[in-house]
Amino acid sequence: MRLPPSDSRRAARRLTTWAGVAVLGLGLASGCGHGTAAERSLDPRDQARAYLAKNQPERAVPLLEAELARAPEDLTLARALTEAQVKAGHTDAWIAELQRRNAQAERAVNHYMLGLAYFSRASDAGSPAVAAFERALALKPDEPEFHYRLGLARVESEQYAEAVGPLRRAAELAPERAGVRLPLAKALHHTGDAAGAVAALGALVKMEPSPSEVARARVLMDQIADPFARFPKAAEPKLEEAMRYLQELDAPHPAIVNFEEILRDYPDLAVVHALLGLAWQRLDDAGRAVEEFKRAIELAPEDGKNHFYLGELYLGRQRPEAARPYLEKAVELNPLLDTAWLRLGDLHLERKDLKAAGEAFRVLTHLQPDAVPPRGKLALVLQLEGDWAGAERELMRVVDRDPENLEFTLRLGILFTEQAKQSSKPEERRVAAEKAERWLRKVLEAQPENVVASRALQQLKTPGQ
Repeated sequence: MRLPPSDSRRAARRLTTWAGVAVLGLGLASGCGHGTAAERSLDPRDQARAYLAKNQPERAVPLLEAELARAPEDLTLARALTEAQVKAGHTDAWIAELQRRNAQAERAVNHYMLGLAYFSRASDAGSPAVAAFERALALKPDEPEFHYRLGLARVESEQYAEAVGPLRRAAELAPERAGVRLPLAKALHHTGDAAGAVAALGALVKMEPSPSEVARARVLMDQIADPFARFPKAAEPKLEEAMRYLQELDAPHPAIVNFEEILRDYPDLAVVHALLGLAWQRLDDAGRAVEEFKRAIELAPEDGKNHFYLGELYLGRQRPEAARPYLEKAVELNPLLDTAWLRLGDLHLERKDLKAAGEAFRVLTHLQPDAVPPRGKLALVLQLEGDWAGAERELMRVVDRDPENLEFTLRLGILFTEQAKQSSKPEERRVAAEKAERWLRKVLEAQPENVVASRALQQLKTPGQ
């Protein structure tokens, strides 16, 4: 658990802007640059994407203008064209052109691009952008993108109460869009609806968020559930001393003395009870640790970490059924608790609740996209469910990044061996067996004495065994 943030850290938090949601968030689907020969075969949209990726917006503009003329309601093109105009340094001219077009024939997409252009400039990201998005929405009230952009502009203008409505509507109209949940959570947090904000973040982590979205969600969750937000300044020196004993010196006894001194003056500080529980746990005094964790939960029932500490303690004492409800409550109250999701996934897997285990491990792969263990655990669940393609996908994500990972190479071999044994269709058996042999031989090339790979390869040669 972290120490209470200093005044400078609190100030830094307040200064964090959601312009990082991406100033425009305008681009086409992600892409990369292509070689000269490849570029000649690209269609106009892909070519424009390549130019933008190479920071050549001037060359992208005419392509995007022509494409938008052919598909005038395509908002992806509209965003990309505005991005190109802004990157080319044409923001003022583009705003003037959009105003001229609207004066001639008012269209929702032109107001939308106008709002995006305004939003790209700090000076106009407030009222001018809001007005443009409002007009686009008035002309096309069921477009989720317009609701989202209006809500986002209001969040940036710190009009949090006014932002909630359009962001909620955007989430209703486009429930699959993960990015809507972040500004919605922020708006709800700033209007005092902490539970609603946490629920929005809980939905986000189950929707394949990007790493940058996860990073911003962690920052927001830390603000929502900051256990030191109202910590008395008079007790901070004593707390710092206790934390030094506990974390740096690994001396729980003097830490406990300091925590108890704080509680004599401030008996209702939930965070100190939680810290005291952790100190007693380190001394292997489970009874006192449980008592302190339960007291922390009583004082701050909305803090998911307090539930997590108690669930983790029960797990350490080989009481999984006692731990499970606390871990489930922990991720409900704080969906960014990686270890709680891991523990839950393991518990569900032990109980053979594959659906719940799969959800927990899938969330963990979103929270830790580069970590190997969550991919392996999710692959195991998918394999047990008979989802061979899904299991292969998760294992390959690791092997593609690390071709020398023999554990996952072996697992691919075993996966295809099992598929070959269980498939009822001859062609599927043949293809699976070929894949299995390829991966197993790769393992044996590096580890000739690998017994598991040798046995699996023998099973392929003698399928009757």
